[in-house]
Amino acid sequence: MTRKLVAAAAALTTALTAPALAQDRGGVLNFARYDGSTLIDPIYADRNPDIWMVGSLFDTLLRPSQDGNSVVPGLAEAYAVSEEGTTVTLTLREGIKFSDGTPLTGEDVVFSLNRARDADLSPWAGLLGTLDTVANNGNEITLTLSAPDPTILSMLATFTTGIVSKAMFEAADGATDQEKSAAIFAAKNAGVGTGPFYLCGFEQGTSMDFCANEHYWRAGADGKPLPYLEGVHFEIIPDDATRILKLQAGEMDAAEFIPFSRVAELEADPKIDMNLFPSTRIIYSPINTRPTRADGSPNPLADARVRQALNYATNKKALIGLVLQGAGKPMTSPLMAAATQLATETDPLYGYDMDKAKALIAEAGLAPGTEITFTTLAGSADDSTIFAALQQMWAPLGIQLKVEQVDNATRGAKNRSGEFDIHTYGWVNDVNDPSQVTGWLGYFPTAKAVGTGWENEKFNSLFEASATEMDAESRAGQYAEMQSIYAEAAPLLFMYETPFAVAVAESVSGYVQTPLGNNLFEEASINR
Repeated sequence: MTRKLVAAAAALTTALTAPALAQDRGGVLNFARYDGSTLIDPIYADRNPDIWMVGSLFDTLLRPSQDGNSVVPGLAEAYAVSEEGTTVTLTLREGIKFSDGTPLTGEDVVFSLNRARDADLSPWAGLLGTLDTVANNGNEITLTLSAPDPTILSMLATFTTGIVSKAMFEAADGATDQEKSAAIFAAKNAGVGTGPFYLCGFEQGTSMDFCANEHYWRAGADGKPLPYLEGVHFEIIPDDATRILKLQAGEMDAAEFIPFSRVAELEADPKIDMNLFPSTRIIYSPINTRPTRADGSPNPLADARVRQALNYATNKKALIGLVLQGAGKPMTSPLMAAATQLATETDPLYGYDMDKAKALIAEAGLAPGTEITFTTLAGSADDSTIFAALQQMWAPLGIQLKVEQVDNATRGAKNRSGEFDIHTYGWVNDVNDPSQVTGWLGYFPTAKAVGTGWENEKFNSLFEASATEMDAESRAGQYAEMQSIYAEAAPLLFMYETPFAVAVAESVSGYVQTPLGNNLFEEASINR
């Protein structure tokens, strides 16, 4: 079947508005995953395999819009932000039930948001850092903020604010919240969430099962409650080739993280639909901008002109062809994927220009034969390909690129300590707002600008001001200026965006992976 590479809004619209006749009810979708979940709790999920499953089990007060650029009502049918930006009021829908049939109440919302903002419990508590108090009067929810927060509505549509059952948590075994959460997860019973499914089976590292929530509040195209499926069965199959073989043999109905080298093959298979869902996944390489290297020697990469030259000398389209087999596109914003809110697009962003690169190297006075070390993940075919390509691309600049292969933990430690020249890295947004990725990549106090050591006072001031800017136009201007500053400074090798590659049997329709990576099964159906 033909490749499905469409805008995020179009993909979601297709899933949400498909005519009733195109949908079938019943059946279990067999889904091959590259990795398994360990604990799908809104506040404890900190790995993508956990985070991307949360939305199937837990609903949030608000939901991302179809185009990903705003929010729409979720469990709350109405919401408003006060003029000064420090109070949010929401009204819960009537008749919402947890998957065991018990009613959702305002007390559940208060309990859930207080868990989510508790820094002693959740690694994501900072996303609700301005939340001072949560209160309810029946179905009316009031959030009081310590300061105006332009991100608060987006955060109320983020996985970590999923609403859980207070009664179930209080009744669960365990002395601590963590123990109670683990006990609920292990019990595999309905009741803890209001999402379209509930966890009904689990075998660590092997399989997981979702069963349909018969009390789910959203209706499908046929006017009946979602989901269309009876359930989803997940098989954990880390090996890429095995996932594909099981899909081709009909043992699986869908397989995620298809290697890009296999995309064309699966496109040609008439029994398979090869989907390339737009994502917020960017692949880049942090560049150490500190005046000296960790060994005390002068750092040639401290000069912005050298960093700019490396970007101009990198043929991004060639990299995409080599690594992604053409299934991607060059970064157009220096700080985020194009699908992120407030992303500006500079196309090309450091387009390939060897003459300009050589001129910048000469202007910077970089000595011929300068050695630069490129740190990669041992065993990563993609990283090996990137290194080999860059070694060849940068040779005309007089740069001798050496490789250093390490494991993931070592790469992370080197990033934090500054003991690197350049290293491979990547990012996928977790929240539907640009503040998270911008804070990580550029704002020095968060993580030393993704470990590069780059610090710009103007950038930091703009980021801090944007955190309380309630005027949408002004905030967009602040983000545009931050992106301009960052692009010129070039603390990264800006490489490319990659889609999410998911292959499904031709009998499957309506499955979507969002730009944030979340798997949406509620409107998926299967016609066997």
